[in-house]
Amino acid sequence: MTTTKSMYNEEQGKPQKALFLIFHGFEEHNGISKKIKYQIRALGQCGVEVTVFFFDYDAQGNFVCYGSRPENNYEPYVYCNFGKGILAKVRKRCQTVVARYAREQQVDLVYMRSFHNANPFTIRLVKKLRQGGRCKVVMEIPTYPYDQEYITRRMKLELAVDRLFRHRLASVLDAIVTFSNAEQIFGQHTIRISNGIDLDAIPLRTHVNDTTRELHLIGVAEVHYWHGYDRLVRGLAEYYLRHPEYPVYFHIVGQLSGERERQDILTPIRENALEPYVLLHGPRHGEELDALFAQADFAIGSLARHRSGITHIKTLKNREYAARGFGFVYSETDSDFEQMPYILKVPADESPVDIDRLVAFQRELTLSPDEIRQSIESLSWKHQMQRVINALNE
Repeated sequence: MTTTKSMYNEEQGKPQKALFLIFHGFEEHNGISKKIKYQIRALGQCGVEVTVFFFDYDAQGNFVCYGSRPENNYEPYVYCNFGKGILAKVRKRCQTVVARYAREQQVDLVYMRSFHNANPFTIRLVKKLRQGGRCKVVMEIPTYPYDQEYITRRMKLELAVDRLFRHRLASVLDAIVTFSNAEQIFGQHTIRISNGIDLDAIPLRTHVNDTTRELHLIGVAEVHYWHGYDRLVRGLAEYYLRHPEYPVYFHIVGQLSGERERQDILTPIRENALEPYVLLHGPRHGEELDALFAQADFAIGSLARHRSGITHIKTLKNREYAARGFGFVYSETDSDFEQMPYILKVPADESPVDIDRLVAFQRELTLSPDEIRQSIESLSWKHQMQRVINALNE
């Protein structure tokens, strides 16, 4: 790895400056948006002065580069308005405003979140940012590999551009940040971290329900096919064919993202008369979400990451469940949880989830919510982002 000067300016005694660059907008209650905000706050806790730039459309349809700063509680302001139409599309590709800001403010680190947008414009931006050797640029790839997630014709066209340029983009970066175990991605070395958690932002459940008469499962996600919730629904269908006396309910909290997800989940519900047992709540946030978790006894992680070609991943949802004090089930390999006694693993295949096995596992689970939460204290975002800083300063 090519080294440059330390990111900490010892001569001036000032913490490093970072620019957190996002190529899309924020949604208030979106899980990805919340994760990014946790990362930004964690960098600040590590002594980094962080500015955020993100790109989105305003109410009038203008394409805008928004900035936000800690002294304004990260309230966004318009840094640059690119306007509308074809001219705006050309201007936004230039992204010279980002390089100019980094140069004028003497930014030491640019932390880019990949939007699978490898192209000549992004490559040129990274080169401009690294001119002079002062600024280091890393790109976080949240999910790797990701090609299998592109399923529509339009998505595949976008992927074709990314595939054409991503090795070149990787070559001009200082490193790629990954939540996978890959030591290299697209020929660039990686900084391997875990998806972190902001424990201050997630309430610990304070009451454990009596599960002697019924069991409530909860899965929270913007539901995509790789979440595999259909496997659990099909497992419930097989379970209720045996006319059990012990009812098991599955609360799906979040939007079904597409037609495939609706067919995979809604069809077996309808065909097996599972409407009383599989409850579709839609997106819920804040107190409404907390109330659903208070009713729940066990959580459902991803059950089909194999559908997108992923075997090892460290999902945010697993960490959120543990932070709330829940045991949970998943099918991938998550090295932070593989040996935890509150984890149930199911095969990474298309078989229905064995509900009897799940019920038996939950009944044997004796750890308290607080003990589960304590097991992930090392997974705080502050700890994970400090690993990035340390790796770049080596």
